[in-house]
Amino acid sequence: MDKKALRREIKAKKQAMTAHQIEACSAELTKMALRSPLVRQASSVYGYLSYNQEVRTTALLEALQQMGKRVAVPKVFGDTMRFLWLDDLQAVSSGYCGIPEPIADGPEADDPQALVLMPGLAFDPAGHRCGYGGGFYDKFLAGEPSHKTLALCYGFQMYPRLETDAHDIPVDQVLWAEVPEE
Repeated sequence: MDKKALRREIKAKKQAMTAHQIEACSAELTKMALRSPLVRQASSVYGYLSYNQEVRTTALLEALQQMGKRVAVPKVFGDTMRFLWLDDLQAVSSGYCGIPEPIADGPEADDPQALVLMPGLAFDPAGHRCGYGGGFYDKFLAGEPSHKTLALCYGFQMYPRLETDAHDIPVDQVLWAEVPEE
């Protein structure tokens, strides 16, 4: 399946989810992430703020802060994405493509060992990922390759094998939760 068809298929499946299904999967994935050795070993996490029907990340980011970990989230500046430290998860507004971003333009996160939470449309067990098409995370990780990466997704976003391009950077660990029946 080409990336365009894959994006269309996943988008339709996400849009068919109920709020209850999104919240149930998100709660399960938060618990799974907090048990992950990658999360436990990280002193800081470069997360993201959920958009549309993505796995909800706010509860996870709050839990990480309560554990004493620093949290940063992305903000897009032109064609570049930078992670900014975000101590107040409410200090955000609609940014690039309507995605929540920090209101402030700094301070820029500066931990080359931070764990990066990776959003995406589809994944496979080897960590291959199909993103949303902007290439922001692949560009960021190409410039800062020492980061460990973790992705959270719904069960229907897992595929046996994804075709990838040379510039696609695989994820170190993918966690998924099956969507409960309504």
